[in-house]
Amino acid sequence: MSATSNPVSSLPSGAERAGTTHAPGHMRPGVHRHFHRLAWLACALAFGVIVFGAFVRLSNAGLSCPDWPTCYGRASWPTATSHIVDHAATAIRPVEIHKAWREQLHRMLAGTLGVLVLSLALLSARRRRWGIAQVLAAAVLVAISIGLYMRAQYLPAALLAGGGEAVLLFAALRWSNADLARVSALTLATIVFQALLGMWTVTWLLKPVVVMGHLLGGLLTFALLTWTAWRATARPIRVPDARLLRRLLVLALVLLAVQIALGGWTSSNYAALACGTDFPTCVGRWWPPHDFHQGFVVWRGIGVDYEGGVLDGASRIAIQLAHRMMAVVVFVYVSWLSLRLLRTPGMRGYGALLGGLVVVQVCLGIANVKLALPLQVAVAHNAGAALLLFVLVGLVARVRAPGA
Repeated sequence: MSATSNPVSSLPSGAERAGTTHAPGHMRPGVHRHFHRLAWLACALAFGVIVFGAFVRLSNAGLSCPDWPTCYGRASWPTATSHIVDHAATAIRPVEIHKAWREQLHRMLAGTLGVLVLSLALLSARRRRWGIAQVLAAAVLVAISIGLYMRAQYLPAALLAGGGEAVLLFAALRWSNADLARVSALTLATIVFQALLGMWTVTWLLKPVVVMGHLLGGLLTFALLTWTAWRATARPIRVPDARLLRRLLVLALVLLAVQIALGGWTSSNYAALACGTDFPTCVGRWWPPHDFHQGFVVWRGIGVDYEGGVLDGASRIAIQLAHRMMAVVVFVYVSWLSLRLLRTPGMRGYGALLGGLVVVQVCLGIANVKLALPLQVAVAHNAGAALLLFVLVGLVARVRAPGA
């Protein structure tokens, strides 16, 4: 009788019978031996890019480099106004030295993240037929499209970028995820589209739907990298009711995603202080005059400078009210979920962490209003959302039934 058919070997260990167990080992079978380390490095950098991006946006530096991917024609950023000599970007916006470094450094960090994600895709595709060739072909198409865009050849640039995305998506659909090839290709496709959103954020003058999409794209990249890193590390958490628990965690992720989108919409429409510093009421009333219809018009055309916002007070109040109401829903559900985890053997630490994070996040949101949106608190609020995402995605990636 083989070891795999030995009845004794199939019996759960004492830890499994107690409820929860962590599987031994540090790497998922079938992946490159350094893949999990690279995935964790990319995950950490993605978190840093998200937090620094929030700093750039909230310090009103999002248009400090009005051209893309250069900054007033420079690969880095201008350190003095004398460095700018008749560049077309000066006709869009005068150079602000104290802000330009923030935007261009954020682009550099995002570019470094893109290289790490490309490396993950190449490592995971190495055992696929023509896998490395497909990933490299997509990367080359995107790189050429950037050069064409800088030469104002916009249509060929768009076609090549779309072709690169199509190659990656086609590969992801064909590949399985046993060695994390599918998710790595999807992550690379996501970060390519994220770069396009970053370009449109600048060229379309902080259009709210693009700014919100850029925020969601960054968090989606972070979520995919978090899932990849945990799955590559091969440390599952085994619980008897794993299927139900995973569904509850996924629902929490959906609710959090909706709230993050509302937060991005609030920020991009400059509605964070639509109620002044009044909380829990808004401009002295529980239900002040509002305009949800105008507040949630997604597309308002191109060519308008959206820095500072273009909506009236009633529209901004509607956005702020929606963000607050959804915050209550997320807080109640995640708090209940954390209590359920606290009652699950082996999950108490995760329950305490999740509950603590959601309480801190609500407190930061309230502090944003009461303290009139101080930069440090607003950036911390964005970081808190990313940490909540990290915990929930990590649990979804790791929770498994005994023997699964």
